[in-house]
Amino acid sequence: MSGSGENAAPVIIKRKKVTGGGGHHGGAWKVAYADFVTAMMAFFLLMWLLNATTEKQRKGIADYFSPTVPISRVSGGGDGDFGGESVFSEVVLPQNGTGATHMRPTEAQQARGEMGVSDEESGPDAQDADQQDQMVQAQKDVEAILAGHSGENSVSKETRRHIVTRVTDEGLIIEVFDRKNAHLFIGSSDQETKLLQDIVTLIAAAAQLVENDIAIEGHMRSVPIVQKNNPVWDVSISRADRVRQMLELDGVSIDRIRRVTGHADREPAVSNKMSFRNNRLEVILLRD
Repeated sequence: MSGSGENAAPVIIKRKKVTGGGGHHGGAWKVAYADFVTAMMAFFLLMWLLNATTEKQRKGIADYFSPTVPISRVSGGGDGDFGGESVFSEVVLPQNGTGATHMRPTEAQQARGEMGVSDEESGPDAQDADQQDQMVQAQKDVEAILAGHSGENSVSKETRRHIVTRVTDEGLIIEVFDRKNAHLFIGSSDQETKLLQDIVTLIAAAAQLVENDIAIEGHMRSVPIVQKNNPVWDVSISRADRVRQMLELDGVSIDRIRRVTGHADREPAVSNKMSFRNNRLEVILLRD
């Protein structure tokens, strides 16, 4: 028995070293591909933002990713509290801001120091924001008159249905338009109806609330192509000019009229170019 045990073949154990990631079976390329897809997504998102946003919106996005700490860049040079200066505005204006009390009021509502951005640095964006606020306020005032809320005019509900207002980059637009059974002009002429006379009187009163220049545009609905002579160009211009004359008669200064134009049927308000809704006038209170 001992002899058979000594002649037994030895057991050999082979240890195999397994390595991964070689060739196309590895996972490193997946990480690189994911980074590439993420970068492309960010690139296309950036391109979309550049195309879909305004300059002011882009500045706001940029400021979000690069915030600044508002600090005063003016030093009083004193060795005491507040740079050795008094905080009372009747003694000295705090730093280079504006201050006010009952004794010495200013246009500002409260003391206001520099916050890291000067008026020069604000530039056109700040001016645009101010003009936008002015336009919105003007729209509220104009709508109050057009709706008869000012107490000076009595405006019927039917008259108000011919008027809409909106604020655009150009300014405050007061749009007046035909309805199916109520027209601004007689037939295809430039002779105004009593309805338009009443509306222009309201617009003139509203325009005198502000000092903005004024533009007047005439628009027409399309006419059947069977007509030999298409009158829409001449009529749209003459109607706009007629409104100019009416505004001047109602007290609007001629110096405020910037332009009078006719657009024929080239800019329809609704898809149906022959709809009466396309017969309209636009009085625009232009931005400064």
